[in-house]
Amino acid sequence: MITHIGKQLATQIVDTVHDVCGHDINFINKNGLIYASTNTSRIGSFHEIGKKAADTGTVIEVQESEHYKGTSAGVNIPVTHNGYLIAVIGISGSPDEVRKYAYLAEKITRLLIREQELSAASRTLSEKRTYLLSYLLAGSRSFDAAEAFPDKMKDLNYIHDLLNEFQINTASQKRILIIRMLSTHSSVTISSMEEKILQMFADHSIRLYMFQYPQEYLAVIDASFPLEQLQTFYRTLSDSIQIGIGRTTDLFKVSSSYDTARIALNSLSEPDCNYALFDELTLEILLGSINETAASEFLQKTIALLDETDRSVLSCYFEHEQSLSRTSEALFLHKNTLQYKLDRIHKICGLNPRSFRDGVILYLALRLRTF
Repeated sequence: MITHIGKQLATQIVDTVHDVCGHDINFINKNGLIYASTNTSRIGSFHEIGKKAADTGTVIEVQESEHYKGTSAGVNIPVTHNGYLIAVIGISGSPDEVRKYAYLAEKITRLLIREQELSAASRTLSEKRTYLLSYLLAGSRSFDAAEAFPDKMKDLNYIHDLLNEFQINTASQKRILIIRMLSTHSSVTISSMEEKILQMFADHSIRLYMFQYPQEYLAVIDASFPLEQLQTFYRTLSDSIQIGIGRTTDLFKVSSSYDTARIALNSLSEPDCNYALFDELTLEILLGSINETAASEFLQKTIALLDETDRSVLSCYFEHEQSLSRTSEALFLHKNTLQYKLDRIHKICGLNPRSFRDGVILYLALRLRTF
């Protein structure tokens, strides 16, 4: 709840109104001290009528003939909000002349207070979403949730209150959805993508989501959610986003859905496909389960010595099911030239692309390299 206007914002208000009317304006606190003014020499000084206006909660106008400590002729308006005195706004000059500007300053102040409250409410809602989803993602992991979250986050009553607030059905199965924004390969700005993503969440009543640094949104969707709608959304931003969708789980086990959504997202290596559903993956499940150290060791023993041209030839060869004729046609190479390149690969890495066993190893290495 807003209970005061800070010095910086008060200074912006007095400068704005001064530009309109040309009169000096002061922001006065409940103790009668001026803390923002167009006349900077008055900042910190006592304003007798400002103190009186604060104490009585009434508008006080001072005529030229009246004399009060630290006070010039003018209008002094107390601004209150939810029963709290925010400030007293004083504007110097003949009351008949400056009265309208004093009320203008009051109106601007009230509008800014309302804007701050709306911003704070929105921020609080966003924090609650992040708070709840973070708890759900960590709650069923192997590490001790008590170490990862403060006492409040361990309070299941509070968690259930949040679930009720966001109207989350705890009985239905859920999936984790990850949307990654691709700023480096898109003509669409990050802010524009964010706007479209948040609008899609609103259109489909996706209430539980959060932003994950640097460029991802995580959301909880019902298992019954029509995935074709996500595909339709993806097609509208196909060169700007990647989507990974995890398997279905109970709400309080969505951490496992998150893991599988991450595998689905990491499986996206083809430039023309940026959408993956974990349920439809096969080999990617295995590749996505390999830790970084093991993956590095495997690549070192297989394709580490091959250059980009060698790897491109291999990828095309496997893509065309090890057919020399189809691979030659795709690469615009003579068969003999292709065979020479395959022999060269065999010589460099010790694995023969034409052999079933060695070919499987090389194919796995190429796929693993994209994860």
